Amino acid sequence: MLLTTMAVENFDEAVEKLSWYAKRWGIEVYHRTLKSGCKIEERQLGSADRLEACLAIDMIVAWRIFHLTKLGRETPDVPCSVFFEEAEWKALYCFVRQDPKPPDQPPTLKEAVRMVAGLGGFLGRRSDGEPGTKSLWLGIQRLDDIAATWKFMALNFAPHLLSSPVSGNPGYGQR
Repeated sequence: MLLTTMAVENFDEAVEKLSWYAKRWGIEVYHRTLKSGCKIEERQLGSADRLEACLAIDMIVAWRIFHLTKLGRETPDVPCSVFFEEAEWKALYCFVRQDPKPPDQPPTLKEAVRMVAGLGGFLGRRSDGEPGTKSLWLGIQRLDDIAATWKFMALNFAPHLLSSPVSGNPGYGQR
């Protein structure tokens, strides 16, 4: 039973109110990511303008983590390149597997999410279920540094590990 102050005159309106309520948990998780991951309550910025600018970035970061969590659960078999850039997934794979050569094809999103979560402390035991926003938040922070290092090393010492640009002509699209 769901109590509401909204008018409910028929079955369709009842279903609508239930669907609104069902979204509540996702909103709670998003806000928890903002509070505990981005630590917005600890920000000590001198003005409303600064706080607003910081909050705008934090909201995008929290949304990205929440989106990755949901995407990994709802579409686990798609290639992880739907979310991660090439350098990110290749760096992740090489770092976690301790293999200097990335695969030709990206791993599935489920595999990549579990690898990122592992960087954030997720153990992945049978009884652990799927990774949550906290382990993904921590893992993404580590992945940022790992990917930057991997990309630098690949560009300077092993450019064959990166895909070639869409066009071999550097002036493509310029007049």
